[in-house]
Amino acid sequence: MARLRVAVVYGGRSGEHEISVRSAESVIAAMDPDRYEARRIFITKEGQWQPRPILPVPDGNPDIDVVFPVLHGTFGEDGTVQGLLELACLPYVGAGVLASSVSMDKEVHKRLCVERDLPVADYIVLRRGQFRPDEICGRFRYPMFVKPANLGSSVGISKAKSCEELKAALELAAQYDRKILVERGIEGREFECAVLGNDEPVAAIPCEILPSREFYDYEDKYLLNEARTVLPADLPANQIREVQRLAVDCYRAVECEGMARVDFLMETATGKFLINEINTVPGFTSISMFPKMWEAAGLPYPALIDRLIELALQRHRERQTTRYAR
Repeated sequence: MARLRVAVVYGGRSGEHEISVRSAESVIAAMDPDRYEARRIFITKEGQWQPRPILPVPDGNPDIDVVFPVLHGTFGEDGTVQGLLELACLPYVGAGVLASSVSMDKEVHKRLCVERDLPVADYIVLRRGQFRPDEICGRFRYPMFVKPANLGSSVGISKAKSCEELKAALELAAQYDRKILVERGIEGREFECAVLGNDEPVAAIPCEILPSREFYDYEDKYLLNEARTVLPADLPANQIREVQRLAVDCYRAVECEGMARVDFLMETATGKFLINEINTVPGFTSISMFPKMWEAAGLPYPALIDRLIELALQRHRERQTTRYAR
């Protein structure tokens, strides 16, 4: 049987370029060489495709069978690349255009969760150049979290404990996005739960994140190697089931397909789980929890890659039956 030609697209223009490169290397290493022919397509920080963009060849047929986008953040996880692949009529791993775009925007994602009665932390939305920090200082008790609305890997996120820190946090976040979220700080524990599937998604065994710093920021995730994880999460069975239920409900709320990782906070004062965000292209590095959670659930990394490609091809076949003209 001929091997499937899998185009692994990685790099990209976002602030998560380096993480994408590391994730892609792990994905390629986990691919069964007897089943797949991995083809690297690297996007530079300037947006140049090497060797070239994915488009059909002159006879109208692509020279690849499926695309595996391993692009984190802006211009990769936000629906832009997914739209290109839809135009090229290529099957691809992960969420479609809609789920990618609304999941990338933390404010839109929260609105969809609220519409489905899913719990999220209190927040306000600000626009770059249209806010006065002094008027925001009293909105929530400190600490507050300040985030760019469209970014991942905790880039541009700050924990503010005073009005002066809040002002600096707003200036930092405004460098990365014109829309900024200010959230009520939640004192508690951090959890993650992986989800897999198209029409019938299932959740893996959740894990707990134990940051080594004030919160699980970029340095703690990728540079310091000091944060700890507990897998499976140290929770009673009923709370494990609750995290899994909320993760799948969040996944469905944004109409996700393929895969996602849903991040949670559990407030110490109330014991309540709050959905923090959903990541439609979760990390695939050697330390990333998405593949580790599935391994704990009985699906090792190579089998996870197989399953993701199967889901991509399945969705593509189903979409081919849709009529787009009279």
